[in-house]
Amino acid sequence: MPSLLEVSDLHTEFRTGLGVLRAVDGISYTVEAGETVAVVGESGSGKSVGALSLLRLIPNPPGRITGGQVLLDGRDLMTLSEEEMRRVRGGDIGMVFQEPMTSLNPVLTIGRQITETIEQHRGADPKAAQRRAVELLGLVGISDAERRLRQYPHQLSGGMRQRVMIAIALACEPKLIIADEPTTALDVTIQAQILELMQQLTHRLGVALIIITHNLGVVARYANRVNVMYAGRIVESGSAAALYHDPRHPYTMALLRSVPRLDRPRQARLDPIEGQPPDLTRLGRGCSFQPRCRFAIPSCGDAPPPLSPVDNAGHYAACYRSRELSEISGAAA
Repeated sequence: MPSLLEVSDLHTEFRTGLGVLRAVDGISYTVEAGETVAVVGESGSGKSVGALSLLRLIPNPPGRITGGQVLLDGRDLMTLSEEEMRRVRGGDIGMVFQEPMTSLNPVLTIGRQITETIEQHRGADPKAAQRRAVELLGLVGISDAERRLRQYPHQLSGGMRQRVMIAIALACEPKLIIADEPTTALDVTIQAQILELMQQLTHRLGVALIIITHNLGVVARYANRVNVMYAGRIVESGSAAALYHDPRHPYTMALLRSVPRLDRPRQARLDPIEGQPPDLTRLGRGCSFQPRCRFAIPSCGDAPPPLSPVDNAGHYAACYRSRELSEISGAAA
């Protein structure tokens, strides 16, 4: 049975004064119905651009999608007309953007921003759309929904604005929701509430979720599978349990080492990733992570390693030493 979403060899680039920047450089992955897939990596790794490419929201110029296939229920989104894509956005795929205060329209009420989506995609009349909006705010945990619908974004807290964004994403009962760093601007307590809410809703409604984050704690608790991105490519992919307990790429290992752990002494120093992310306009011919990698060998500079299986359980890594790293990561744990 085909996957809900199948992304194959997707490429997105930006033309800049310094040259062509390959923000997404041939990524491929799948998302099953009802599954939660996390995309993790440092800022600039291509996570958000990859997600925006799925919805064809790359501004042109300077950006453009130069290749690849994105199948949603077997239909290639890259071949649809702009009018057809507008029906997909918000209809089949919902999006929760990174910063709700800049994503919500400050001059429209919360109610209008929800009902507009329902009227556009479902053809509902204003009264039916209003009833659905009240239902959605209740679904995402906002009380006194009828009063809230008359308010403007600036009258709500950050957590409530993010709940409104989730309500808009759910408004038309999509098959897939993409959440781009949905908790970045929120404090820790509200972050946990939003993530729990999204997990409960996806389980209850059977909606698939792509969650983009740099927070590996989010990955451990909420994701079924994980794609680790670096320099526009997926360098490791597998179940959340596999990546935590048996990482096979030096970058994944470095990300895990840089996270504070409660099972270590309080005075233990964090182990940050040395160096800086690469300049995507001047990538070398070899592995992009080589200059920062403590396990690099001469062959790493010859050609980028392919994303290859490291076991029979759907675990992949793009590293020439992935089999050796299993022993190294086990010894370091």
